[in-house]
Amino acid sequence: MQHSRINGGALIEELTEFEQVERWLADFEAALISGDRAKLEALFGQDCHWRDLLAFTWTVTPSDSREAIASTLLREQPRVQARDFKVAEGHAQPRRAKRTGMEVIESTIQFETSVGRCLGVLRLSTVEPGKAWVMSTSLREIRGHEEPVDGLRPDGATARVFGGESWGERRAREQRYEDREPTVLIVGGGHNGLMVSARLRMLGVDSLIVERTPKVGDVWRNRYGALALHNEIHLNHMPYMPYPTSWPRYLPKDMLGDWLDAYAVALECNVWTGTAFVEGRFDKERDVWNARVRRADGSERVFHPRHVVFANGVVGEPNMPDVPGLADFKGKVLHAGDFGSGAPWRGKNVLILGVGNSAHDIAQDLHGHGATVKMIQRGSITVFSVTSASLNHSIYYTENLSIDDCDLIATSSTFPVQLRGYQLATVRMLDIDKDLLAGLHDAGFKLDIGPEGGGHQMQVRKNHGGYYLNVGCSDLLISGEVGLLHSGDLEGFVPEGALMKDGSIEKADLVVCATGYQAPSKVIRALLGDEIVEKIGPVWGLDQGGEMCNMYKATPQKGLWFTGGGFAQGRVWSHYIAMQIKAREAGIIATEPEVPRPVLTDLSGTVWPYQRDGASTEQLLQAAGAAEGSYGL
Repeated sequence: MQHSRINGGALIEELTEFEQVERWLADFEAALISGDRAKLEALFGQDCHWRDLLAFTWTVTPSDSREAIASTLLREQPRVQARDFKVAEGHAQPRRAKRTGMEVIESTIQFETSVGRCLGVLRLSTVEPGKAWVMSTSLREIRGHEEPVDGLRPDGATARVFGGESWGERRAREQRYEDREPTVLIVGGGHNGLMVSARLRMLGVDSLIVERTPKVGDVWRNRYGALALHNEIHLNHMPYMPYPTSWPRYLPKDMLGDWLDAYAVALECNVWTGTAFVEGRFDKERDVWNARVRRADGSERVFHPRHVVFANGVVGEPNMPDVPGLADFKGKVLHAGDFGSGAPWRGKNVLILGVGNSAHDIAQDLHGHGATVKMIQRGSITVFSVTSASLNHSIYYTENLSIDDCDLIATSSTFPVQLRGYQLATVRMLDIDKDLLAGLHDAGFKLDIGPEGGGHQMQVRKNHGGYYLNVGCSDLLISGEVGLLHSGDLEGFVPEGALMKDGSIEKADLVVCATGYQAPSKVIRALLGDEIVEKIGPVWGLDQGGEMCNMYKATPQKGLWFTGGGFAQGRVWSHYIAMQIKAREAGIIATEPEVPRPVLTDLSGTVWPYQRDGASTEQLLQAAGAAEGSYGL
């Protein structure tokens, strides 16, 4: 309903949030269709951001100025024919919200293009009324290729064939691939690979997963016994098949392993377990891959898919540290990936090289089983409590929105907005965890708050590590129940343990190397060759637009895709990978666009250490302001 009020004798029109959004969308559509650059630019604030997720550009495209937004829209509109913009039906309605410390009017929106149906998020500024601060546009379905879910689900009558092939027999035959080639070969049968496979099946694209462990879910089962997710269940649902409502807030690894196995069956994912991807080369003349895989019995097969998706976290063999004398150590040396339980080490002395998430969990498990444990720290890391870390994704827990709307909101912002949210959330976390961090500081633990002050979220995006979310081990370090050593005080190893520079020996029966895994480039080089590595550039890390290098979108190598991250990232980005592949298979993208080689954004030198130059947490909090954190996947 429209309202008005008197201000100094002038009649001022007041609109509801719904009316403001609808008016903005009508003006936007008129300017877009008419090709009026001036009117388009005038609809956006001085500070403005647009993230397109396939709807206009068929890739992930950030724009962070009026000029860039208008240029991209006007360039793509003749092909896209975007129209019928309005507030989205059945989704979050226009309302006032606080995002990265700013009061906004936020709404989900819907529109049509020549290809399909789209959703998005619009945030109107309350500082510049009538101006957009953030907009996102997301292709949700391709017209004529809708997913067979809900009202479009198959009736199942075809499975009731007396004297014919049963569902189980059909599934067994499909998985053998005796009479066909998969369109897509997915490397890795963890949560990311399964979600991409499930999405592709819904779109009618044939995919095969190759997973080197003996059983689906072993990628979780085989990890150390105390492992559980560090964020809550609401964030981690998988598409089409949410977790039971009775499940715990933090999911243990064995429960996840069994769930993945059940998911593969229920979503009819084709999986070859006990199968390794050996090598792949792209045949330019045939536009297919020659992909060699090796099964557990040693037999090999060369597949010829049009697409290869690496969903194995793009990590390779364990990184074993080059520490003087470690080869002479007479005790046991394990990589963190091979650690199972602390039970066999009761009453023993254990040293852990590294202080990341796995190192902390392993130390806590060993301590719980009665071992004497000391961690050896080299560089600083970011540490926050699990509770405060949830601020970054609080919309999933606090705003009573559907998971689809949460995902739209979480992927709506370009990097500058995401970073501001991470920074503000980090300052709030510093305040919440000030006692914890002060205790670690006093214990001699080296702390930072992530690249550009963005906390553990920026550590993930830049380094895929370098942080710990405390579930108890920090408290053990503070109390001294788990010891702390620094690599700068370490001379090397001798047969009895670690030789310190002061001549003392830290005796050990076990050394656990929590030192990570090979970089993605090494893995890709080994599997795909030098030419492709040089062609595609870096995988993971931030590119010049603030997006993840070569992740979730087409790469400079035709038919090569990468995905990774946690369950939430897998749920969100599997949709976009599947849609991009389907568009190519359906002939909608008939000519492969040229994809530029990404360039890593240099964030070195922008780390904001905890209490740099003596600044207290209170001073940092006052400087940044206690504002709402943002959300980004």
